[in-house]
Amino acid sequence: MGEREHGRREHVRVAVIGSGFGGLGAAVRLRREGITDFVVLERAGSVGGTWRDNSYPGCACDVPSHLYSFSFAPNPDWPRTFSGQPAIRAYLERVADTFGLRRHIRLDSEVLLMRWDADALHWEIETASGELTADVVVSATGPLSDPKMPDIPGLAQFPGKVFHSARWDHDYDLAGKRVAMIGTGASAIQIVPAIAPDVERLTLFQRTPPWVMPRTDRAITTAERWLHRQLPFTRAARRGLLWGIRELQVSAFTKRPNQLGLVESLAKANMARSIKDPELRARLTPSYRIGCKRILLSSEYYPALARPNVDLVASGLKEVRGSVLVAADGTETEVDAIVFGTGFHVTDMPIADRVVGVEGRTLAEEWKGGMQSLRGATAAGFPNLMTIIGPNTGLGNSSMILMIESQLNYMADYLRQLGVLGGKVALAARPSAVNRWNRQVQARMERTVWNTGGCTSWYLDEQGRNTTVWPGTTGEFRKETRAVDLAEYEVVRVRDREPVAAAGVAGTPAPAAAPAVGAVEEGAA
Repeated sequence: MGEREHGRREHVRVAVIGSGFGGLGAAVRLRREGITDFVVLERAGSVGGTWRDNSYPGCACDVPSHLYSFSFAPNPDWPRTFSGQPAIRAYLERVADTFGLRRHIRLDSEVLLMRWDADALHWEIETASGELTADVVVSATGPLSDPKMPDIPGLAQFPGKVFHSARWDHDYDLAGKRVAMIGTGASAIQIVPAIAPDVERLTLFQRTPPWVMPRTDRAITTAERWLHRQLPFTRAARRGLLWGIRELQVSAFTKRPNQLGLVESLAKANMARSIKDPELRARLTPSYRIGCKRILLSSEYYPALARPNVDLVASGLKEVRGSVLVAADGTETEVDAIVFGTGFHVTDMPIADRVVGVEGRTLAEEWKGGMQSLRGATAAGFPNLMTIIGPNTGLGNSSMILMIESQLNYMADYLRQLGVLGGKVALAARPSAVNRWNRQVQARMERTVWNTGGCTSWYLDEQGRNTTVWPGTTGEFRKETRAVDLAEYEVVRVRDREPVAAAGVAGTPAPAAAPAVGAVEEGAA
């Protein structure tokens, strides 16, 4: 794997960054395409991505287990309908073992800097464990990898314990402590019920209340698991049903948000079952359309808020004065520990500061006015760089694994096209193609609940543009990423050192002559 000449850096065909679902999926797909000259660069000491990092109490997935797994690596033995973090992390470890990925994975190898060499047509990569070069880089760092900590005056002087939900301190015992939970996102609604019975007092600081629907989680029976092992079509049928239901829901989010009123009524009924205090219900009831922020699933959150040792401060944290937390509404609370559930750097991913493209500009500088890429995969000015879970590939109601597999289809065909073109060659996304794609995406976004629902969410960047979510079905996205259209790219060769139109490259077959994309087996689609 790779080659190292005397006095020269190691060179590989493909370097994959990250070993979560996106990175491991890319590694499996590379092997299925016959490409074994690749490495997976992982900054931590083990694989798993966000499912390694997020180990807080109660951590679980809000997508059904049989839909939250690779179609090419089905798991008949999921323990629950909505599996917890330990089961999902164990699944990713098994994927790494089953598909022989360990020898490709470089742990403790955080990417510190990546620079495009326009003369050699490859990426120079500096990592925490050494340097290498790669013809193609696949960035699968994911949007939920770098925690976001708010800048709170006085926080540095807080005498107690402080940590983010994605960096849980398991050595610190919260039992008997006065704890503040900052934020009411997907992590917080799992943490609150998990720690409330043990702490002396739990104070939840809520800037904006979420819409919460019950989560119909249960143990998957031994009989069900036996059936899925013995009769694989039953497993595929279960996955297909879960997928189909969510595909049918998409139009309400993307075209007819007013249809979501019935869902709001169900969410309010879910709240009323546990929250009997009308004043508390009022503070927990959102003022925006359901779906504008991600709909959260929990059957334990509201009962936890009704506990006598749990307080809700319907205001954000403004200041810390010693051990006293001061909310924006003036409420003061003395605590021993602060847990931040304040999300991640989604629209300002730190990896973008470390990637330097053709013009010497970083990807962060290129995206200063908002993230955008061609089909969620390639950015103008960054040849032979692909992103898994790139701009506008997120989902509001279904499994991101479906989107990842679609992008793996696109990655596979991208590499095939490079092979068809032959020689030392790079593909550079045309700015016109990137702009056209993003105009289409943003035009579709105008009608969606994420843009019209009356909320401010992490889906939006600083300019208020939704650069995160895909405004369509997973089936539509799969169709759009089934194959690379060479007309959307410029072909760059060493001998040219200048981009040329794909159609004008001597000896280059027309796009129609390129190999067809071999679709990943997908029981749902």
